[in-house]
Amino acid sequence: MELSIKSLVSIVVPTYKEVENLPHLIAAVSVAMRSAGLSYEIVVVDDDSQDGSEECVKALQNNHPVRLISRKTQRGLSSAVLDGFRHARGEFLVCMDADLSHPPDRIPALIAKLREPRVDFVIGSRYVDGGSIPKDWGRLRRLNSWAATQLARPLTSVQDPMAGFFALRRETFDKASVSLSPIGYKIGLELLVKCRCTNVREVPIDFADRKYGESKLGLREQVDYLRHLKRLLDFKFGRGSRLLQFCLVGATGVVVDLLMFNLLLLVVSLTVARALAVGVAMTSNFWLNRRLTFSYSRGSDWIRSYIQFVFSCSLGAFVNWIVSVKLISAASFFRDHVTAAAAIGILCGTVFNFILSSEWVFSRPARRIH
Repeated sequence: MELSIKSLVSIVVPTYKEVENLPHLIAAVSVAMRSAGLSYEIVVVDDDSQDGSEECVKALQNNHPVRLISRKTQRGLSSAVLDGFRHARGEFLVCMDADLSHPPDRIPALIAKLREPRVDFVIGSRYVDGGSIPKDWGRLRRLNSWAATQLARPLTSVQDPMAGFFALRRETFDKASVSLSPIGYKIGLELLVKCRCTNVREVPIDFADRKYGESKLGLREQVDYLRHLKRLLDFKFGRGSRLLQFCLVGATGVVVDLLMFNLLLLVVSLTVARALAVGVAMTSNFWLNRRLTFSYSRGSDWIRSYIQFVFSCSLGAFVNWIVSVKLISAASFFRDHVTAAAAIGILCGTVFNFILSSEWVFSRPARRIH
């Protein structure tokens, strides 16, 4: 990493096939920064667009402090931003899109707010007073943005956690540089959580739709966002997050169990239907927990893990049964409220099963020490 220069602002712009936008963006950034009297550099991180972006940046270097990082193997907006930050020379780091949706003339406002005491992260926000989105956004796009924001609520209380226009100090970035592992395009949310930013400010901006080129946002990016959220929830809440996921998987198992039981009753006896339905539900729970709750264990021996999971579920069921029975037999209150005893038994069995699953069935592989 190059040495940072005090008071220099490094503006990182990730690109993929944005050659039409680059001359307009870089000119506008230069006007904004020079008008504010700020020292700056523009770092364009291009994912091998092969659309003339490299030649465009070289031509712009005659009049602007812009340089290009061309990535030939890696792909993705988030990793491009991280590469740009790591190669940037400035004390202040800014991220913005190349598609002219973020107003360059608001960069000085972000930097001014970042220079305030104890502020460690500043967002160019669409959703605070004074900010705006295009009036022609349809209901579906508005709903999509609202839903994504609400899903991020357990992680942060800021109004626009989805923003791709933000600024932070280098020292803040360096706190979490090693642990950063974003999926998809919401790098701002990753930094907010992993850098443990507690003093965040939002500066209003007028967000605009892109003028040239095509949007990269599709179904895959939305799925990646959900995967990214899971990672961040696990990072912030640890076992609490995985316990909630474990319980949600268990709830889906109840649905699978009942559905299969009723379907199987059409073709086999009651005893066989009940046994098969339980087996299918248990298998479904195993697969979902391996893929989602304990996703780090995907590469483990699934046969061994499956046998261990069935055994742990059996022990959990026994704990459930014994706690419920003992409560009913030992206390008059529970003899009058057997449902409460059953609920406590279910809770104890679930927690016991979760502990076995996390510590034994889906345990993290031991790290090799070299």
